[in-house]
Amino acid sequence: MFEAKVKAEVLKEVVDVVSTLVDEAKFNIGKDAVTVKAVDPAHVAMVDLSLDRAAFDGYKADEGELGIDMDKMKEILRLAKSGDVISLVHDEEKNRLVVTVGNTTRRMSLVDTAGMSDPKVPSLNLPAKLAIRTEELRQGIRASESISDHIALKASSAGFEIVSEGDTDSVSHVVPKELLEELQCKDAVRSLFPLDYFSNMVKAIGSSPATTLFLGTDYPVKMEFKIAGGKGEVRFLLAPRIESD
Repeated sequence: MFEAKVKAEVLKEVVDVVSTLVDEAKFNIGKDAVTVKAVDPAHVAMVDLSLDRAAFDGYKADEGELGIDMDKMKEILRLAKSGDVISLVHDEEKNRLVVTVGNTTRRMSLVDTAGMSDPKVPSLNLPAKLAIRTEELRQGIRASESISDHIALKASSAGFEIVSEGDTDSVSHVVPKELLEELQCKDAVRSLFPLDYFSNMVKAIGSSPATTLFLGTDYPVKMEFKIAGGKGEVRFLLAPRIESD
């Protein structure tokens, strides 16, 4: 059984995060939370999302899983106005999700989850941790977009830097430690990442004012931020591009 009511803005945050990497996802329904773990088709990036039952306006659920098409959810969300509460009910007999927005009800067929894996979140002991205003990340991405399709993320005891180097031009966006909300970094670290993936992940942060990054040298970046007013949490992992000497 799954019956829930949720504000359109909260559901949009979840859909924006998950659809950054996959078109279809397995939503694991628990008594106290909904979780999603998914890896993009190229196996470059991973999302690990949890949404506490407190993020919902109403929530009744048994343990189970729902395979959901992200494009269909986006179509439904286009019908919702700010402040609307969306009703979600699992019709087990017909294996559909019945979604009601205002006076509109859509009965949506669910995706078969049999072929969907449950990726394990790798245990990474990354040496650098920093908390940064999300707007700083967005500014660094905007500066890099015309230069190259890769960006380097660098951290040291002095602060954080986003660097993009093209054939002729380069750009760097420096955030000194005084402007970071937190910085734990003894030794300087640097990793290179595909800009399109990193940019899409930052777009999915939405209204969260701050983001926590964990970095190492030639290691994945881990990005953590809150959704649903702190009642949900997202972790993104993005694999590095190893630079050749």
